Amino acid sequence: MKKIILFFVLFGLASVGFSQNFGFGIKAGLSSSKLDFKSTQFVPTDAQTGYHLGVFARVGGAGLYVQPELLFTQTSGQFELNLQGNSGSEKYQADFNRIDLPVMVGFKFLKFLRVQAGPIASFNIDSNLENSVGTVMDVDFKQATFGYQAGLGFDIGNLYIDAKYEGGLSNLTENISNFSTDNRLNQWVLSVGFKVF
Repeated sequence: MKKIILFFVLFGLASVGFSQNFGFGIKAGLSSSKLDFKSTQFVPTDAQTGYHLGVFARVGGAGLYVQPELLFTQTSGQFELNLQGNSGSEKYQADFNRIDLPVMVGFKFLKFLRVQAGPIASFNIDSNLENSVGTVMDVDFKQATFGYQAGLGFDIGNLYIDAKYEGGLSNLTENISNFSTDNRLNQWVLSVGFKVF
């Protein structure tokens, strides 16, 4: 019985200390994304620039924190479809509008520097795929995908700066043009957040 009481007392003290470092804010940023097909038929081209905006919360104590985020994200990717026997290749662009829910777990040290990593769930809002002449293809994009993020952060007062790499763990579609695909969106993300309270 004493151990149970001691556990709840320590748990309560830890919870109070943890919740004293709570913050909520807004954030926005840019990303540089590239589709990875892991295929010789689908060849990614130059990286594409996207953007994101939304809100975040941070709760933590003793240097350790958890930061969930809710973001609207617009990204894109370009690739070429190379078919054997054809003289050329067809160019395509995929555009993704989605809701992202990353949950970062990090450690803060030197009072301003952070290291962080965590999972991200992305929910498709509106995505399309079109070729170079603007013909939209009928592709079934997955409603939800999962990935990971990892990177560094800097805190300057109420200003938060994050630089992260995002890798896809699940593919975006099952097939494109009757070809089975393993297409994942990888990107570099740079964002700026402002702590409101």
